[in-house]
Amino acid sequence: MQKLHLKMIPVLAPALLLGLASAAQAVVPDNIQVPDGNKVAWETVGVGQITYECREKPDAPGELGWVFMGPDARLNDRGGKQVGRYFGPPATWEAMDGSSVTGTQLATAPAGEGNIPYQLVQANPAMGEGAMTGITYIQRLDTRGGVAPAMACGEANQGERQVVQYQADYIFWKAG
Repeated sequence: MQKLHLKMIPVLAPALLLGLASAAQAVVPDNIQVPDGNKVAWETVGVGQITYECREKPDAPGELGWVFMGPDARLNDRGGKQVGRYFGPPATWEAMDGSSVTGTQLATAPAGEGNIPYQLVQANPAMGEGAMTGITYIQRLDTRGGVAPAMACGEANQGERQVVQYQADYIFWKAG
């Protein structure tokens, strides 16, 4: 009987992992869900910084505010080993093998006070061959930190840059 159970583990493990991925997606807001026909290819944890600058807001001429300038983060596997990086602009995810993708933001959803929003990005075709080849979508989930500074932004500090820490899961998807 034990041998039967041991033989079933290789068959059950992928089904269990698929079930966990499906369960995790069940708590993701609808507008951040990846379309059917895609499967998780790679899960990473981004740990780094986002830079903001006190300047005129692009969508509110004449009004000063903290404007997002770009991210700079390590992409780590679940064990903490660096497997890539995320930087911009433009937003670029690059694997250690040199392959990379950029993308177009499709949607965001609130992720709680003090956290940058969840995000769904449709990937552009990969540059280079490697881990990013065939990536169709990227989700940013489980965000912590990363919001614009709480300090005032006005004429006295116009042009000043502030760097804030953040962490987020980046889930990469492929068709299949």
